Amino acid sequence: MVVQNGLRLRMTQAERRLWRAFHAGTQVQLGDNPVGIGRTAGENAPADGATWGPERTVRAQVIVALLLGAREPGVGSVPAVRLRGARITGRLELRGGNVEYELALSGCYLDEAPDFGGSVTRTMRFTDCHMPGFSGGGMRVAGHLSLSGAHVTGTVRLARATFENGLWMGGTKIDGGVYTGALTVDAGYYLENAEVTGGLRLVGARLNGGLFMNGATLTNPGADALTADSMVVEDVMQAGKGFTALGCVRLRGARVNGSLSINGVLRSPDTPYALHASHLEAREVHLKYAEPVDGVVSLAHSRIGTLSDDPDTWPERLRLNGLVYETLRGGGVGRRVEWIERDPYGFLPQPYEQLAAWYLRDGNDTLARRTLLAKQRARRRTFSAGGRLWGRLLDITVGYGYRPWLAALWFGLLLVVGTVVYGLVPPRALKPAESPAFESFAYTFDLLLPFPTFGQRELFDPAGWTQGLAYALIASGWILATALIAGATRVLRPS
Repeated sequence: MVVQNGLRLRMTQAERRLWRAFHAGTQVQLGDNPVGIGRTAGENAPADGATWGPERTVRAQVIVALLLGAREPGVGSVPAVRLRGARITGRLELRGGNVEYELALSGCYLDEAPDFGGSVTRTMRFTDCHMPGFSGGGMRVAGHLSLSGAHVTGTVRLARATFENGLWMGGTKIDGGVYTGALTVDAGYYLENAEVTGGLRLVGARLNGGLFMNGATLTNPGADALTADSMVVEDVMQAGKGFTALGCVRLRGARVNGSLSINGVLRSPDTPYALHASHLEAREVHLKYAEPVDGVVSLAHSRIGTLSDDPDTWPERLRLNGLVYETLRGGGVGRRVEWIERDPYGFLPQPYEQLAAWYLRDGNDTLARRTLLAKQRARRRTFSAGGRLWGRLLDITVGYGYRPWLAALWFGLLLVVGTVVYGLVPPRALKPAESPAFESFAYTFDLLLPFPTFGQRELFDPAGWTQGLAYALIASGWILATALIAGATRVLRPS
């Protein structure tokens, strides 16, 4: 018999085996369940445990009694509760308790959700277990908590919990979501190949050993699949090969003091964003999705050291306003203007200026000028009809000052036309006796310049249709000069 909370419990044979094995920490195996990594999350967790008989049944009260010191530890041994293939009836509750011993359950079926809220424990393992939930808000674990391979049909709650050596949920299937706000994990948080339905919440979490979600599937359509606002990750955050998020991935205000990699699938067309990573801070960000993102991606107002991506998977709608980066990597260096023009809110100047600044740092003056020209063209679409007309004229004539050679090209073309026409149909001299010999080249040059240079324009008068050509050349000269000055002023003026 065991006494707990003043109650005397008559133990079954299975419970007596566990009682005897405790002082040496020996595992008690009551059933033969699959072991190892399953092909799908939670595959090895028993689903038929409710049918197991007394020979495989242990009451939660007995386990609690052992963990709280109901039996003296053996000399020269490390006591622990290690149980495999058992059905655990009753509630495994140690709320506020101080547990000195390790708990390791493997392939077990728990009738009720364990409650370790506010407790101080050693390592806790629920490997390949089936349970209706898990509550550990505020618990402190001097070791790690493992739910690897488990199938949790309810919710996992770990708000304000602290884990010194890691939090393991590799291959875990969770049907009711994970709530871990203000979580602290001093080693890695592992969710590889896990399946979480109902959302994973990591708001304000501090993960000092990284976050690993390769192969994980987070499902919460129409809402947040991952909510990690203001999360701090030391080392790396990986959502790599096989990662799938059906719902919004929120990293707003998160800080990754290493590299952030999202290489999987993001689908959230029915939320404002598929990836909401505004105000993010990270040394490196790798965005190479397995397929184009279905939804809006926001990196607005984020600060990134190196940003690497793949043009083939750029989302159709991409918010980059306020994004600051030091380096861009990946293909499509010359296609970055297309990249920054995907903002669903239309023209915003900062993405163009940031891209041009990076091109200049990278030594590519040509692409920097091309970017600033694209900025002016995009800005033109926001003007009134008159502004758009003047802007188009600046674009055609001098490329807003970023292509001044266009003015020379237009000038040369008009000069050739005038030289040929007036060479064939020369104007009459106003004072034949005093006029010099007519030169069609000099005459056309004088017409194109705002101020005559060769003195030909004042001495000769075109007639008929050539007079209209003369007026057109004069007007064109003024337009070219004005556009050239306006364009140069625009380039030299700080944006």
